[in-house]
Amino acid sequence: MGFGQGLSGLNAASQNLDVIGNNIANSSTVGFKASTIAFADVYANSRVGLGVQVAEINQRFTTGNISTTGNQFDMAIDGAKGLFRLVDQSGATVYSRNGQFHADKDFNIVNAQGYRLTGFGVDADGQIINQLSPVKVPIGNIAPKATTEASIKANLDSREKVINSGFAAKDVIRDENHSHSLPLTVYDSLGNPHQVTQYFVKTAGSGANETGKSKWDVYYRVDERDAVKGGSLTFDNAGRLEGNGVINLTVSNIGTTPLPIGSPAAVLNMDFNYGGSTQFGGEFSPSFTQNGYPTGEYSSMSIAADGRIVANYTNGETMTMGAVALADFNNLNGLQPIGGNAWVETAASGQPVVGQPGTNGLAMLKGQAVEESNVDMSQELVNMIIAQRTYQANAQTIKTQDQILQTLITLR
Repeated sequence: MGFGQGLSGLNAASQNLDVIGNNIANSSTVGFKASTIAFADVYANSRVGLGVQVAEINQRFTTGNISTTGNQFDMAIDGAKGLFRLVDQSGATVYSRNGQFHADKDFNIVNAQGYRLTGFGVDADGQIINQLSPVKVPIGNIAPKATTEASIKANLDSREKVINSGFAAKDVIRDENHSHSLPLTVYDSLGNPHQVTQYFVKTAGSGANETGKSKWDVYYRVDERDAVKGGSLTFDNAGRLEGNGVINLTVSNIGTTPLPIGSPAAVLNMDFNYGGSTQFGGEFSPSFTQNGYPTGEYSSMSIAADGRIVANYTNGETMTMGAVALADFNNLNGLQPIGGNAWVETAASGQPVVGQPGTNGLAMLKGQAVEESNVDMSQELVNMIIAQRTYQANAQTIKTQDQILQTLITLR
């Protein structure tokens, strides 16, 4: 009798409708991966099949669309290879494609279920190290950096007259004792700002047709202290700087009061690099940079494409605090779904290959964005129609078998 075949078909079609319904229900679930059902026929030492059975339910790990959220903690895996590595409350490791994260009360970056995102740490030099741990939101202030080098590129006006350098160094601040002046803010080891004013005094070479070399003495005045002579710059008759143009200034040698006043900051030792400066018949036009900065408070964080977690501070500086870890498996369909947009490792999936985004074939990350569900709604609706017709057809075979049985019963 064909009741068994028809009944198995009804069960299979019903499970197919369940899978399709689950896909449609999760069409807006971030990081969701749609499933498909696979069927197999049933034989038991018979040339006539005994019906159908569900062989397995596979998930399609294709990439969903990336949408921007603006949340600093959100991140999307921009590619097929890679899963976020998370640690649940019991310490077990789970994996997910849902990149919706936020910070908890302990400054851990967690998802809606409270699972902590894991990543790689950094060493003292800010280099990524191969050591996994929960990712935390950067807190506190960034340490200040003392100025050790200042780069100044300027044109010293060749038309300036030669000044007699017989005055005392502290008197260089008088207008008649210098040709040009340039203030520059530098920072000590505690982040305190100090103003270094540079005075340029032309001591040799005058006139546009001067055949000899021109010499400029450079004096430095730190804050309100007495100015001191730091060194000299020499230009040839083509206006080009000779030598490397580096003048060293050690602040502890200035005056009699230790600097900075009222603080235990370390002594400033700075190289002023005038490389690239010129002496042409034009206006004094300086540009400069220095490598120190004050302390700054944490303001926000961002995720780089390679997974680096970058902290942004109010002083304009940034610091790498770690990197997000991604995992990949030889058999993604071997992972066991546990709900909450998460999977766990099984013997069928194999062990994970963990690495930084962009390495070992792993996908890159996109910050302030999430990966949408990969459910194709139009395809699912078509699949639903087919599954419904399959269900109806199997029901019809049961009805037909019932009619045949009824005919046999009524035979006389």
